Amino acid sequence: MGQDSPLLSIQHVSKDFYGNVVLQDVSFDIKPGEIIGLVGENGAGKTTLMRILFGMPVITETGGYQGKIVFDGHETNFSSPFDALDAGIGMVHQEFSLISGFTTTENILLNNESMKPNFLNEVFGDRMSFLDRSDMKQRAVKAIQKLGVKLNPDMLISEMPIGHRQFTEIAREINREKIKLLVLDEPTAVLTESEAEVLLTSLRNLAAKGISIIFISHRLQEVLSVADTIVVLRDGKAVKNLPSKECSIRDIASWMVGRSMTSESDAEVANRKLADEYFRVEHLWVDMPGETVKDVNFTVNKGEIFGIGGLAGQGKLGISNGIMGLYPGGGKVIFDGKEAPLNDPRKVLEIGFAFVSEDRRGVGLLLDESLEWNIAFTSMQIKNSHLKKMLKLVKIRDDASMRKLTEEYIKLLDIKCTGPSQKAKELSGGNQQKICLAKAFAMKPSILFVSEPTRGIDVGAKKLVLDTLIRYNREYGTTIVIVSSELEELRSLCDRIAIIDEGSVAGILEPTAPLEEFGMLMSGAFESNKEASHA
Repeated sequence: MGQDSPLLSIQHVSKDFYGNVVLQDVSFDIKPGEIIGLVGENGAGKTTLMRILFGMPVITETGGYQGKIVFDGHETNFSSPFDALDAGIGMVHQEFSLISGFTTTENILLNNESMKPNFLNEVFGDRMSFLDRSDMKQRAVKAIQKLGVKLNPDMLISEMPIGHRQFTEIAREINREKIKLLVLDEPTAVLTESEAEVLLTSLRNLAAKGISIIFISHRLQEVLSVADTIVVLRDGKAVKNLPSKECSIRDIASWMVGRSMTSESDAEVANRKLADEYFRVEHLWVDMPGETVKDVNFTVNKGEIFGIGGLAGQGKLGISNGIMGLYPGGGKVIFDGKEAPLNDPRKVLEIGFAFVSEDRRGVGLLLDESLEWNIAFTSMQIKNSHLKKMLKLVKIRDDASMRKLTEEYIKLLDIKCTGPSQKAKELSGGNQQKICLAKAFAMKPSILFVSEPTRGIDVGAKKLVLDTLIRYNREYGTTIVIVSSELEELRSLCDRIAIIDEGSVAGILEPTAPLEEFGMLMSGAFESNKEASHA
């Protein structure tokens, strides 16, 4: 195959899922050593296209696809991911596929372990070989160094910060000897800016060595900085395919959503007059692996949108998880003048708290249940909503009420689905996140905790979700605490922002404060707690 010949050629590929056409006549090529930036709103078909390429069983189980895929000069139709791996295609999925009880080394070398023979091999064959753990560790360290990151090869995945798990996934694919094409689905969604830059540098180095890369991301600045070519999917069609140097972020955003991206409905958060103190955290500690909270203090006013930011692994995610009782914690949480319970998820829900977790698949969703069950379930359990009396003795679920509620939120949040009875696992990542928000809204909470609300959500859906949170706050007066890795996201909708560093509050700033002040707090330049700043 010549250098100018495509390594991968996707030709007129179409696919429908559960009655929805998700891909329609998609075609593009990728050359050896080329980086393709594949962008589009959630539901545009990006993940489905990669599942086809990677031979995921869900494709064959739902009738296969139309069109042709040519890889390395041969037409392919992989029947399983193992076939794709053998051919030289590696993929890092949006949701982690690591074994939490294994170490970094064991995950990187999974199904590719180093073995050493022993005397039993002569009788029982190769299956009696022992793991060569010394060689495995050397290979894992080599892959980690190739990425240019710092990972402990002996650390358990369950004890890692989320960002380190992402690097472990990528190191696993880089370790494969035959790798020719690397597919990355939202690889920087859980990374800090510095971690993301390390990754982008690694990708450029890999491309220089002849490895082709398909880079899927909603962070358009990163896509433009690393990709040679931009391919835009919209409603299952490839609407643009052109060199990255010929387009801007605003161009790409407009092509993705099919409309001009303006800021006319951006939040106006400056100079809002807020009510008195409503919620106070005193000396909070939380034991959450990779996100340990040591001593957190802050107050939130009634009706406020309060932001919590900071670098990955500094403790920001642990705060809301600890308050909601998902991880062991201590200290005091005062709500509306009364001490709120810790370490009891049901009781905090009963007093008026609600939570949208950063882990939508592990915590937020009932993946095998319908959308109406997902949205109504917590409200039904805690508030006895969507139930009706039967013979004045027992209560049964009110299917009509559940369906009406679900239809309202499908319309409000523009959830792309076939209807209320569709299973949550069948939706794209961004639409699953919207279901998590709808479930929390259905509780009509006094305080809503939202952790990473736009993780894995595209530029169009991101704006819709943030606007929905603002509207919910303004119309119902709901106090909202938002934890996010995106500083600009927090500045666009929060009244005040607390920056967490090394497990405690480094300072609390107005959203209009200079960026360098936020940067200094994140970098640990200010050692003292700035509680006075929220006066």
